[in-house]
Amino acid sequence: MNKNIFKFILLCTFFLFSCENKKTSKKSNLTHANAGVVISFDDTNINEWYHANKILREYSWKATFCVSKINTLSHSEIKKLKQLQKEGHEIAGHGFHHFDAPKFVAKNGIDAYIQQEINPMLALMLFYNFKVTSFAYPFGFRNADIDQALLKKFKIIRGTTYGAQDPFFQNCYYNNSRVVYGIGIDTDHPNFSIPYLVRLLDYAKQKHKILVLFGHKPVLKVTANYQTKMETLKLICNYVKQHNMTFYSLSELNNLK
Repeated sequence: MNKNIFKFILLCTFFLFSCENKKTSKKSNLTHANAGVVISFDDTNINEWYHANKILREYSWKATFCVSKINTLSHSEIKKLKQLQKEGHEIAGHGFHHFDAPKFVAKNGIDAYIQQEINPMLALMLFYNFKVTSFAYPFGFRNADIDQALLKKFKIIRGTTYGAQDPFFQNCYYNNSRVVYGIGIDTDHPNFSIPYLVRLLDYAKQKHKILVLFGHKPVLKVTANYQTKMETLKLICNYVKQHNMTFYSLSELNNLK
């Protein structure tokens, strides 16, 4: 009798272990309907975003513009953001004051952060008829507790990732999580280079992944930090079109299974 019970327990253990392995394998090999790219921009460079859209429109591109300090924008800048939204781009949140979230929360608490950084931003953006469902952390600084609070208000939240390791080990691809990590395409972003960017794009195409990118100010000629060269954006858009990939917005990631 004891021998039969032992066999039964062993069989159940093997079955459960096999099911768990299948679940883990399925998540680690996650694929999507089509490989693609999320191009996002941070801060308040509205005029430069608007100009970039005129240049990149020929690629039928799509971008997510993460706006901070919306209370400081002019009427003209608000109109340009509305036009970008009308053309299918996403307007996302990037903070009312552009606080360093973990630093602010450590000093003032999560409730104060929501009341001062998030709620006023959402209220004013709603007033301007912007449909805000995603958020990018200023500086990319975040932690799990703040994530948990913000996921009650947004479909997707974006942090940042760094390094130039093999794309297999990079964290800049959508992984079926509502917390995603973008890698920078500003010329001064640590480890940025065109060859490495192409490697990331190649991996996305070959493995049916979605690469998440972020920049700040698109320019024809780089003159300062936090600037993304237009040639870099053209390269990305060309790659996406030539390889039949898809442009995604941040919020669209939440609709993928």
